[in-house]
Amino acid sequence: MAFFLSPHTAPRPGAPAEPSFSPLPAAGCPGAVGTLAEAAGGGGAGGRGGTGGSAEGPRRGGGMAELRRLQRRLRELEEELARERGGRGAPRARIEAMSAEVTDSNPYSRLMALKRMGIVQDYEKIRTFTVAVVGVGGVGSVTAEMLTRCGIGKLLLFDYDKVELANMNRLFFQPHQAGLSKVQAAEDTLRNINPDVQFEVHNYNITTLDNFEHFMDRISNGALEEGKPVDLVLSCVDNFEARMAINTACNELGQIWMESGVSENAVSGHIQLIIPGESACFACAPPLVVAANIDEKTLKREGVCAASLPTTMGVVAGILVQNVLKYLLNFGTVSYYLGYNAMQDFFPTMAMKPNPQCSDQNCRKQQEIYKKKVATQPKQEVTEQEEEIVHEDNDWGIELVSEISEDELKAASGPVPDLPEGITVAYTIPNKEENPVAEETVAESEESLEELMAKMRNL
Repeated sequence: MAFFLSPHTAPRPGAPAEPSFSPLPAAGCPGAVGTLAEAAGGGGAGGRGGTGGSAEGPRRGGGMAELRRLQRRLRELEEELARERGGRGAPRARIEAMSAEVTDSNPYSRLMALKRMGIVQDYEKIRTFTVAVVGVGGVGSVTAEMLTRCGIGKLLLFDYDKVELANMNRLFFQPHQAGLSKVQAAEDTLRNINPDVQFEVHNYNITTLDNFEHFMDRISNGALEEGKPVDLVLSCVDNFEARMAINTACNELGQIWMESGVSENAVSGHIQLIIPGESACFACAPPLVVAANIDEKTLKREGVCAASLPTTMGVVAGILVQNVLKYLLNFGTVSYYLGYNAMQDFFPTMAMKPNPQCSDQNCRKQQEIYKKKVATQPKQEVTEQEEEIVHEDNDWGIELVSEISEDELKAASGPVPDLPEGITVAYTIPNKEENPVAEETVAESEESLEELMAKMRNL
């Protein structure tokens, strides 16, 4: 039921006269005509000029027609307000269980098709996972939206910034959300997209001492089942200080996380899976800014901002969420590092081992834990399988013969250099012949070019 406020001027006992407010019922309730008329911009049927706040019933002889007119006007105002707020209607009802039924009203039918096609063994499992997204900007907001549309169980959103019109060159946020906190605006949008997902938002800077402790507490205890850690932390922040804070927290807790970023020129980016102790953390191979202990604030110039392309941020968010799905649902190959260069359409991949002399003591501690874990696991014996011979019978007597003999091959090859074990050369350079054939030379002549050409014609 909606309520409107109607002013009253009667003073409280023993107090000077001052306006107070009390709720009045909305359209369709007895005694609501005067208030509805005020909402429509005119005086109520029981009031004069809309200032009396009267709750009298509709006048006789046309009162019901006036009520219907006011109800129509109220609906028009509500529709106009909905259009101003982005055209959102009432959210759909929650769906208790994912279904593979192919109907227009099933938001999960195309996702469940991955199971039918053998890509994912158990897609419904996605509802059991909790992911924390730190930084709800150009990459983080799109990442949160993709995870929401995929039906993730719970999302924790961390950011302290507000939506600005300067953000409109990116995806997700809309102009009418300017001035709202990013986490609150994101929650409102995402909840309307998929009400089945649980959301927990925190509007603060994780790099401050108090907020950092609370951040660690939430990623340690904020899963779907309260008291258990989240399944994955995603770093979508735009500064090294926040990345180092996430790195510190995850190293201390042994929390697996993924880092992402877009370059200042907006034409390259990357994602990185970081497993404490097993792969390099953010402090193992830090950027120059961190390694040189340079204050980031000194690198920024007044009035100059980094470039931003929604295309690059969309690509980075896409490969980040793709990696998240492969990691959580156990399909495909999970990338430890995947870069993106928009200028050459180049996607480099690599895997980095942790640095034994890492500056983060918790990283070094996690490395020791991982070594002990590996030592306790039984070693897997690698057995070489003989290549199966296809068409063992050779009824036609076909033979594969080399065009050069072994002696010719040796003559065309050079000595093999002394290399460490496991390294071979693709080819060798032959030695120069000891008795090379003498080249014929032509004696110098004082004759002109015309005379020489005349001789050639006479030949």
